[in-house]
Amino acid sequence: MFTITQLHIYPVKSLAGIALQEAKTTERGFEYDRRWMLIDENNQFLTQRNIGAMALLETEIAERQLRIRHKLQPELGSLQVPLKADGYAETDVQIWDDVCRALLVSREADAWLSEAMGSNVRLAYLPDDAPRQVEPERVTMPINVSFADAYPYLLIGETSLEDLNQRLAEPVPMNRFRPNIVFSGGAANQEESWSDLLIGKTTFRGIKPCGRCILTTTDQQTGLRHEAGEPLKTLTTYRKQGNKVLFGMNLIVLEEGIVRVGDELMPLL
Repeated sequence: MFTITQLHIYPVKSLAGIALQEAKTTERGFEYDRRWMLIDENNQFLTQRNIGAMALLETEIAERQLRIRHKLQPELGSLQVPLKADGYAETDVQIWDDVCRALLVSREADAWLSEAMGSNVRLAYLPDDAPRQVEPERVTMPINVSFADAYPYLLIGETSLEDLNQRLAEPVPMNRFRPNIVFSGGAANQEESWSDLLIGKTTFRGIKPCGRCILTTTDQQTGLRHEAGEPLKTLTTYRKQGNKVLFGMNLIVLEEGIVRVGDELMPLL
């Protein structure tokens, strides 16, 4: 018996996430997941891999708005961004090897975020009609993804984290791995062997295990990096395949629907 215990979205790439009781599935990921992204003056994406303090920017969706606050700078107040905005300009943005079309949300957002970050940044939004396909060599269907690294959904089992924590001097929480879907039951890392799976009435397809990076060493409460490089250092000792350190399973969804905390997860293949 596998049961969904957590659902998360991360509206702005690399900023703090939001825990949900239910979430709507879309081709690109859960609704509102990583549809916004911070970019620098060269239109390059910003990430916690380089700027751990991005974890200190908290997000909330309420009253048809995205709200952003700085955990340690309450004097900044909050930034409020409409969930559907025309933007003030269109531009091409770089995220890893992809170049895709995006909207610059507002000059107000740019100014607020630049002050919060201490450098010149802009807030970009990925519109519905802007293509960004997942890896075609692995997915033959034309599936688009948001500003997530590569795939729309990330699934991790609680048992996988428990197994890791037994190997660590100091256990880490699940938020180090920024999953979308967390479940209970089963064996450690069992999710990485699944192909199709059913959550409630919605079918997902497992594509590939997720390669992990230095972001996992960032404390999501403080934005500080672990000096000894944990948990990535320990993961490397038993979860390394080739040049990748694996933890969690990347998914696509095969249909739109609603998934909820408490839903049963059923592997189909």
